[in-house]
Amino acid sequence: FSRCKKSASNRHKGSGVQGRYKSSQPPAVANPFVQQTRISAWRWAYIILTGSVLVPVRVSCIAFLFIFLWPVAMLSTVGLSAQPTKPAKSWRRTLMQSALKFLFQATFFLAGFLVKVKGKKATRDEAPIFVTAPHSTFFDAIACVVAGLPSVVSASQNALIPVAGKLLLSTQPVLVTREDPNSRKNTKNEILRRVTSERKWPQILIFPEGVCTNRTCLVTFKLGAFSPGVPVQPVLLRYPNTLDTVTWTWQGFTGFQACMLTLSQLFTRVEVEFMPVYIPNDQEKKDPVLFANTVRINMANALGVPVTDHTYEDCRLMISTGNLQLPTEAGLVGFTKISQKLKLDWDNIHQHLDEYAAIAPLRQLFTLFDRNNEGSIDLREYVIGLTVLCNSANTEKILQMSFKLFDLDEDGFITEQELAATLWAAFGVPDLDVSRLFQEIAGQSSESISYEKFKKFALRHPQYAKLFNSYLDLQAAYIYSHYHNKYRLNHCIKC
Repeated sequence: FSRCKKSASNRHKGSGVQGRYKSSQPPAVANPFVQQTRISAWRWAYIILTGSVLVPVRVSCIAFLFIFLWPVAMLSTVGLSAQPTKPAKSWRRTLMQSALKFLFQATFFLAGFLVKVKGKKATRDEAPIFVTAPHSTFFDAIACVVAGLPSVVSASQNALIPVAGKLLLSTQPVLVTREDPNSRKNTKNEILRRVTSERKWPQILIFPEGVCTNRTCLVTFKLGAFSPGVPVQPVLLRYPNTLDTVTWTWQGFTGFQACMLTLSQLFTRVEVEFMPVYIPNDQEKKDPVLFANTVRINMANALGVPVTDHTYEDCRLMISTGNLQLPTEAGLVGFTKISQKLKLDWDNIHQHLDEYAAIAPLRQLFTLFDRNNEGSIDLREYVIGLTVLCNSANTEKILQMSFKLFDLDEDGFITEQELAATLWAAFGVPDLDVSRLFQEIAGQSSESISYEKFKKFALRHPQYAKLFNSYLDLQAAYIYSHYHNKYRLNHCIKC
């Protein structure tokens, strides 16, 4: 029988085809949404030893500080709306923000953070917006403290969190309601209103990545900070520690684990660097994408990391791939670039992900046919496998087909070698003691098996049929019917 190979690409050897093939491959980029910290056994012992002493002490001290933080936060929000229409009075803001800043600095110090500040913070007239990156953890709130507690862009539900919600409202934040389809537009308009107003609104601090990463790169910046076309001051965050315990990404440490591991360290170093104010030119004022990319490249160069086309939507796709039992990296498609070039939105790409997920079990189906793991199937394997899928309940017909195909000399008998191949192809059980089984079926003195003996033995051992049906029903029958129906539907459409 001739072999049916899958290597269709071997038919095209031209350099042009190979060039196009190589160019279609995605670039090899690191996954920015996973936690890559590996902790050795001796390091765990050190963490347990120090943590058993430091964590209780630090938690107690921080809890004591919150006795003062809570009333100050309450006083700072008295009479303020969650969606303010005017800035707080300057004397009130100066008094309350000074007290809150001192208490926050004390909190981070007691938690073991050693903060180093580089550069000079710009005034509101010089730069009404801070753009801070990379965003990798909830500890990035340190940047807000160092910047003087400016307003931040945050989800509206965060304002409802006990204590933390009051602290958030004290900064007069720009709240985003994700359930509102007009939320993005409203947020953009609110930022524009504040930064262009003659009133003394506080500066706004924005994490333009919009998602936590592992700081190995800068992902695509969202345009909220750049749409107004006003000067911005880039703010860099670094955590130059031997052990990274602060990173909080979609896959890795949980928030609680990151807190406990960080509090268990003797100290945690943080660097906050204020870069020179970036003033956009006329072209960048008209093109927020160009403005954002220019600032991002400048920040990446200062950090010594690359830039990538990943976005928060790539993180959402990673979550979807995990739900579909696929490797999470399958969701890293560079959503922004592919959506712009192919004119696809989130729903389109998510639909293609569902189709892609079906390819994996289809490969399992091919493996079921390819019993020798050669990457190809011959006619015997194909006919037996196809008969199995279409008539999985009729074991006798399957045995008849198997018997005839492996009875190569057509003498009505199967040798020991043919028996091994038959059981392997029909039942998917390659590890049987064939010699012992052959003697049990054929008899001690017989060197071959007739079909009647073979059938009698197979039907007398229903465990083979049970194994056969359960394995194929769960892994193959559904996939085959799905693609078979899809093929028939496409065929009908073409007709």
